[in-house]
Amino acid sequence: MKEVDNVLRIFKETKEAFDTGNIVKMKHLSDQTIHTAAITQDGDNVIVAVLVYTISKVLEREHYRGMEGWGAFYKNLIRNLDVSIKSLEKKDIEKFRDAIGGIRNFLNEMDEDLGIYIKDVFYKAGVNKAFKLYEHGLSSEQTAKLLGVSLWDLSSYIGQSTISEAFASETLPIAERIKIAEDFFG
Repeated sequence: MKEVDNVLRIFKETKEAFDTGNIVKMKHLSDQTIHTAAITQDGDNVIVAVLVYTISKVLEREHYRGMEGWGAFYKNLIRNLDVSIKSLEKKDIEKFRDAIGGIRNFLNEMDEDLGIYIKDVFYKAGVNKAFKLYEHGLSSEQTAKLLGVSLWDLSSYIGQSTISEAFASETLPIAERIKIAEDFFG
C-alpha cells in the first residue's frame, strides 16, 4: 500500500464524519483519496475511496436505518472501521485489508433487502469513482481494471457525461499554449 499515513488520516476523519453524520465531509474525503489513487495507481487507495463514498451514500439514504439488518450492518461497519484504523496505526496492511474485506463479505452474507441495496450502492460507487479516475487522466481500460468494474459499464457512464465537452472548452488556443511553453523553457 502506498500512502499509509494518508489512508489512516482518511479513515480517522471518515469515522468522525460518520459519527456526526457529515456526509459532505465523507464525499470530500473520498475525492481526496481518488486524487491520490490516480497519482499512485494504488488499488488500496481506490478501495478506500469507494468504501468512503459508499458509506456517505448509505448515510444519505436515511430510510435504510429503519430497515431490517441495519443494526447488524452498522455494528459490522463500525467494528471494521475501528480495526482498519488500529491496523494502519500499526502498519499491519494485511489486517487492514481483512477488515475492509470484512465489510464487503458481511454485505454478501446479508439476506435482507438492505444488503441488496447497499451492494448496489457499492457497485455504483465503484463506477462513479472509476469515472473520477478517468477524469484524472487514466485511460478507461486502466481505470476499469483498477476498480474491477467492466469496461462496458465505465464506457456507458463516460458516454452519459460531458467530460469530453468540458475538456474541449478548456483548451487554450495554440498561440497561448506556445507562449506558455516558451515562457516555461525560455
